[in-house]
Parts: sequence; structure tokens; C-alpha cells
Amino acid sequence: MSAAPLQYDDGTIRRVLSETKTIAIVGASAKEIRPSYFVLKYLLAKGFRVVPINPGLAGQEILGQTVYARLADVPEPIDMVDIFRASDAVPGIVEEALSLDPLPKVIWMQLSVRHDAAAAKAEAAGLTVIMDRCPKIEFARLSGEIGWNGVNSRVLSSKKPRMGSGYQSLGLNPRR
Repeated sequence: MSAAPLQYDDGTIRRVLSETKTIAIVGASAKEIRPSYFVLKYLLAKGFRVVPINPGLAGQEILGQTVYARLADVPEPIDMVDIFRASDAVPGIVEEALSLDPLPKVIWMQLSVRHDAAAAKAEAAGLTVIMDRCPKIEFARLSGEIGWNGVNSRVLSSKKPRMGSGYQSLGLNPRR
């Protein structure tokens, strides 16, 4: 029996992306063809501080960002832990995130990644949890960018996009 589909209101996702400054990507890859690489690149271009986590690449750099072996090695507070690992790896990552001080505010699991028990544990500790979503896609959808490619973003705006740092962007909270 499969779990019920997940629903997140746009306000919650917009709040999370607006309040997040530092994102740790667990499972970051230095391979340009991997989704974690282009999500990292996109989020950097949008002004987020992105910290790659990958024990096999620890000490190296991806897109100019130092790679750490584990969350506990990151020398600054993390707002969001973005998980690019298989669902069975999620409980250990959530445990590690819950041992951080200060705690992150968000556990975000990428497309097809879901672990309801680990999510419940994180939520019980006061964290916001989003599963089976991509922050890159959600940012682009909520800012209207994804609509430029003919995708129905469910967000309409008559406002002309303004230039961001490297990309045109309406931003998450367009000026009224």
C-alpha cells in the first residue's frame, strides 16, 4: 500500500524559502550532470549560502563551496537540510540534524525521497518538513520563472520580471 500523496500549501513553501539563508545539501555531487549539482548551482545564483555535504568529497570544492563530510562538520548554523539521498538514508540524516546546535529549521527531502517516521520525529522536534519536492523547482514555480518555459506554475503575475543576480526573477515576494 503506498502512502498518501503529500500536499504543501504555497504559503508554507514560500515562507520556508524566504526565511532560509543557509542550505546544507546532503548528497551533493561534483558531477555537472547530477541533479544535486544543478540545484546547488541554482540556489547559489539565487543568493542562498549552500554547503555541500558528501563524505567522499570532503575538503574539496563544488562551485567554490567547501564540501564537508557530515552536517556536524559545518562551522555555521544551517537553516535547511536538503536531502539528495535514498529514502532509507533519511533517518540517519535526520538524527544527525537533530543533534546540531542550533537546530536547523527545515528538513527538505528531494523528489521521490520520503520517510514518514523520520519526518514525524523532525516535526516533533519543531522542524518544518517537506518531502518529495525540489527547492529549485518550487522557487522557480513560486517566483514565476518556471512559467517562462510554458509550465503551469499556478502563479499568475502581470508584473515584469526584474533582474536578479544573474537570472531574471520576480522573487518569492514580488513587489506590489
